[in-house]
Amino acid sequence: MTENTDVVVIGGGYAGVMAANRLTQRDDVTVTLINPRPAFVERIRLHQLAGGSHAAVVDYTDVLAGGIRLVVDTVARIDAAGRSVVLATGDTVGYDYLIYAVGSGSADPSVPGAAEFAYPIAGLEEAERLRSVLDATPATAAVTVVGAGPTGIETAAELAELGRTVTLVCGEVLGPYLHPRGRRSVAKRLAKLGVTVLEGPDAKVTAVTRDAVRLGGGRELPSKVTIWTAGFGVPDLAARSGLSTDALGRLLTDETLTSVDDVRIVAAGDSAAPSDLPFRMSCQAAGPLGAHAADTVLSRIAGGQPAPIELGFAGQCISLGRRAGIFQFAHRNDVAMRLCLGGRPGAKIKAFVCWGTVKQLADEARKPGSLSWAWARDDKRSQLLEARRAEAPVTAERAA
Repeated sequence: MTENTDVVVIGGGYAGVMAANRLTQRDDVTVTLINPRPAFVERIRLHQLAGGSHAAVVDYTDVLAGGIRLVVDTVARIDAAGRSVVLATGDTVGYDYLIYAVGSGSADPSVPGAAEFAYPIAGLEEAERLRSVLDATPATAAVTVVGAGPTGIETAAELAELGRTVTLVCGEVLGPYLHPRGRRSVAKRLAKLGVTVLEGPDAKVTAVTRDAVRLGGGRELPSKVTIWTAGFGVPDLAARSGLSTDALGRLLTDETLTSVDDVRIVAAGDSAAPSDLPFRMSCQAAGPLGAHAADTVLSRIAGGQPAPIELGFAGQCISLGRRAGIFQFAHRNDVAMRLCLGGRPGAKIKAFVCWGTVKQLADEARKPGSLSWAWARDDKRSQLLEARRAEAPVTAERAA
């Protein structure tokens, strides 16, 4: 009789659901998915939730394979030695293998007043709270969005298109990831929507109050609603459980996504730091990382040797309201190239990506193991890793 293998997946986001679905390729594997919410959150639509154009949630029955046990709870601690997780409710769930896919959320802002008076938008409850606040705020009231990344840009555009008076405080530069050509395209669209974009050394927030945002150089902006999108953090579950993490708190793994501390623990998504060289936090990386984490576990169950992760990027898409967007093409190593597609075509690509990301999960649930990202290989990553390995002995020698 074949022995059954219990695999626990912590986190029901893009990476966790992909991993859980892919694990169902084997009939002798029992999969338990632990998530604090009973529904799947389309995180890349949370700015739409804040603006009122989308609910940003999908029922798990639409994206999760049948037979997967869903536990709605939060993991308080991982007991690696005992191969179990302790839940917030006090229950314990044992495992043979664990996939750590806890994702990311809003970073704790260090700016005075930001935690008290600014509204983050990285999680479902945060976005729902922001929407309630906006619904209760006059349409003419000043809204300030802090953060020049995709979330900040998308949120500013979404609200401006609704007629809100929006200022986007970028810090140094609008859309740091974008190619200058793509940046100009985004700036043009934001200007058309009436968004005031503040860039440069004086466009750094130094304090947030109930009704204002203070910038470097002493400038103060009136702000009835301040939205904080600057930076992301990860849960401290791995660190609290005694596992090795990087400086941000992501679980340190090798290139197969296996924890450097425990061969039974594998990481995926935003909370993974393979070779201390993590991929950009994104749903674009989360799906392939989730699939690879599952493949690593399945390989070990079969007695094989897991393969290293091979993941390249195609670009980044940003919505600019409901009628425009931009797709910034990129090299496989995630460096933006000159080519970009904006306007209505950019909006259609963004809408397709949002739809397609959920469809990928549903497809993997229906036919586990069917999805492949063989085309997305970044050869420069392997070159960078080789260079770091070659440099390590030299660095150690100098230290001695």
